[in-house]
Amino acid sequence: MSIFLCCRRFPLLVLVGHLCFYLLLGLLPPAIAQPAAPAAQVSGTLLDTAGQPLAFATAVLVQLPDSAIASSQTATELGGYSFSRIKPGRYCVKALLMSYASARSAAFVVGQEAVMVPALRLVPVATALQEVTVTGSIPLLEQHADRTVVNVERLNTAGETALEILKKAPGVTLDKDDNIVYRGSTGVNVLIDGKLTYMSGAALSSYLKSLPASAISQIELMPNAPASMDAAGTAGVLNIKLRRIQLQGLSGTYTLGVGYGRFEKNWAGTSLSYNVGKARLFARLDGGRYNSFNQLTMIRTIRDSLFSQQNYWRPLTYSGTYATGVDLTLTARQSIGLQLRGGADQTTALSTSSSVATDAAGHPGGRRELSNPKNSSATNRALNLHYRFALDSTGRELSADVDYVRYASATDQRFDNRVFAAGSEQGRPAEQLRSATSSETTIRAAKIDYVHPFAGTKWRAETGTKTSWVTSHSTLRFDKLLTNGWQPDALRTNQFQYDEYISAGYISVNTSYGALELKAGLRGELTQTGGRSATTGQQVDRRYFQLFPSAFASYKIMEHDQVSASVSRRITRPNYQNLNPFLNYTDFYTAQQGNPFLRPSLSQSLVLNYLHKDFQVFSLSYLRETNSVNSVVTQNDDTNVSTSTPQNLAQTNTLTLSSGGHTDIARWWGMDNQLSGSYTQVEAQVEGQPVRLASYSWEVSSDHTFMLPRSYKLLVGGSYYSPALMGLFHTKASGQLNLGLKKQIRAERASLSLRVSDVFNTSRFRSTLRYNNVNQTWNNQWESRRVTLAFTCKIGSGKTQARHNVGSADEEGRVGK
Repeated sequence: MSIFLCCRRFPLLVLVGHLCFYLLLGLLPPAIAQPAAPAAQVSGTLLDTAGQPLAFATAVLVQLPDSAIASSQTATELGGYSFSRIKPGRYCVKALLMSYASARSAAFVVGQEAVMVPALRLVPVATALQEVTVTGSIPLLEQHADRTVVNVERLNTAGETALEILKKAPGVTLDKDDNIVYRGSTGVNVLIDGKLTYMSGAALSSYLKSLPASAISQIELMPNAPASMDAAGTAGVLNIKLRRIQLQGLSGTYTLGVGYGRFEKNWAGTSLSYNVGKARLFARLDGGRYNSFNQLTMIRTIRDSLFSQQNYWRPLTYSGTYATGVDLTLTARQSIGLQLRGGADQTTALSTSSSVATDAAGHPGGRRELSNPKNSSATNRALNLHYRFALDSTGRELSADVDYVRYASATDQRFDNRVFAAGSEQGRPAEQLRSATSSETTIRAAKIDYVHPFAGTKWRAETGTKTSWVTSHSTLRFDKLLTNGWQPDALRTNQFQYDEYISAGYISVNTSYGALELKAGLRGELTQTGGRSATTGQQVDRRYFQLFPSAFASYKIMEHDQVSASVSRRITRPNYQNLNPFLNYTDFYTAQQGNPFLRPSLSQSLVLNYLHKDFQVFSLSYLRETNSVNSVVTQNDDTNVSTSTPQNLAQTNTLTLSSGGHTDIARWWGMDNQLSGSYTQVEAQVEGQPVRLASYSWEVSSDHTFMLPRSYKLLVGGSYYSPALMGLFHTKASGQLNLGLKKQIRAERASLSLRVSDVFNTSRFRSTLRYNNVNQTWNNQWESRRVTLAFTCKIGSGKTQARHNVGSADEEGRVGK
């Protein structure tokens, strides 16, 4: 009996609980059941000579007399560290930080009571750095119990954007509209530095395209996120960590790049940090000019006729993003910070479309041609205020975040249609339209979190609350050219107002028993929404409360072998703009329409992992979504118009088995491989007719890094995706081969990168739709093959580290285009 039939008969969470229980029960040695040896906690603070906390310094617990390293960790922003479950013995603490002399505490004895180590003060050193020989490097992929980490710095990212880098993460793809798909679902939350982008769809794609890959340090993939994070994201969470310099003084980097595919493009950016005393300031500014194209060929069979449609899109985009902020240390236990980020882009595009009809005998009929010039602009800005307070040295901490975010976009375009008779090259004007679209979304959110370790035990609790308020207003105005000039088109003009309130609270606990670590949490969210169309008079109000449990278990079998299991229930609320019921024609035969009756998607997710060192021996993932939102195409056989509408599918099941990781073939040759296979099953009701689709698929990627003499690095990589099921689309196979060369220059303070993407121009989206009266074939091609050259140089010298996580909400994740 298949796993899908089992899941229908038994609640998934109950089934998972039994699986995890028997799995861990069978793995636990008898010693686990015996009383644990007494253990205690060792805590302290790392300061500079002025008494200010040294954020992100390294604290090392050293066991005496043999000087073996018992444990190590990175200090918090307040310079604090805390080692738990320390066995009785004699120890000392050593503190390390680049550009500071190391410091070492006096020896102390650990018994059953907690130990507070006197503050260690590190003295800055002014000596110049000598040449360092690197004998190894971090792997491209790191596998952990609750997440997979992609170290972007291992890649040759010359000329690539954040959106392109995401496609290199295991389990992540893009659909035909550049929406992010994770674990076979578009229900994914994207965060930056632990903070949601507050965008989705075209708005999120546009923002990630304007963010250069060189600004990214890591990408974290979390299929099951803890209760402390928003429950949004049925497939999970992707967290993009940006580079952040922690060295004292002024440090940074700047990048210049040019590229050419079918058209030219260029970009530049800089990232700066100034850390002095109690203040840490940072700024990032990126901008570029991007000239590209997109070509869509769509063939539709309607009754006995064949419609062939060619759409060509040629955009020229000027874009820029910025981020700046300051972190201030108020006292040894308190800090406050302010962050401001934003961006803007301006696009001028010319779209053309040609549609030709062929009858059953193969005779071509008339054709229609469309010229669609378009000007669009978008701006976004976000303000975050965060506060941290370490209540004492035991690890109790209170934090708070306040966010204000605003997005605005506007588009002006014309639709000039011409009709040609069969065999004629003389066309006559048909329907002439013009439109003006504007949208504004404002998000306000606040959250408070509290962490409480229980003294003398291995238990730790977290709790918090959050509230948010979203307002979104969009206007679409259409005019039609008549004999007396431009007149309003009442059938296509629309105004839509959307309001949303979310109140949430959570509690989670975690503990450990020897080699076994456990964590469980429960989050509750109350949602109230209201959508109103001023033109159609439609109004949809919803109010619902949902509970979202999550649980994690990890067991270390041996020093380098670990098994883990996690389970969670999550939600994806509809994109704000998808709720707008207006009907928007993209050409004479194609339209898009929102759906104000969309319901939130809910999911149950299970992940089982077995790790050997940093290699993922296997990962078994099961995702069950109900009411998942996907684009559904309906076809009017009388008017020949196809309309794409977001609709709730009844159920989607995805079962995935994957394996992969990093392997060093030789000191000069590193290899990162990923292999996965999936089974996807979709059930839906389309125009009252049941639709059931199923598909097996697999994908593989292999990236090789060769260390060459004279500081050269050669990168060769490729990927292949088999035919798969994506919503109701059956996608065809695709793949690509990439080549890169990187050279370190100026005493390794600068680098020159050359990259050739998609050497054989094989990366494209090809798919078919087959259900009810819909029979369509799509072939979407873009500027995937291109050559890019980039130069990056350091300003000052420093150590880069990902920025701290700040509180957020899932509201930004649903701002549409």
